[in-house]
Amino acid sequence: MTLTAVVERVWPNRLLVIDRSNFQNVIVNTNQTRCFMVGDIVSILYNGVMTRSIPPQIFAIRIWRLFPRRNCR
Repeated sequence: MTLTAVVERVWPNRLLVIDRSNFQNVIVNTNQTRCFMVGDIVSILYNGVMTRSIPPQIFAIRIWRLFPRRNCR
């Protein structure tokens, strides 16, 4: 499954995002946080499993930035 979201907060190994389809906060567990910043619009590929916690959590298979476009250093 794919989720499109806006990054709200960045921590080592996880992101807090707002799902653009329903405006729900979601924690994304990933080791790919290094290149993301607050305000980035991202697409997140995950296996479809979402915890029932508040906020729900997912484990990302892959994340890529849709906007703004910039290179990761």
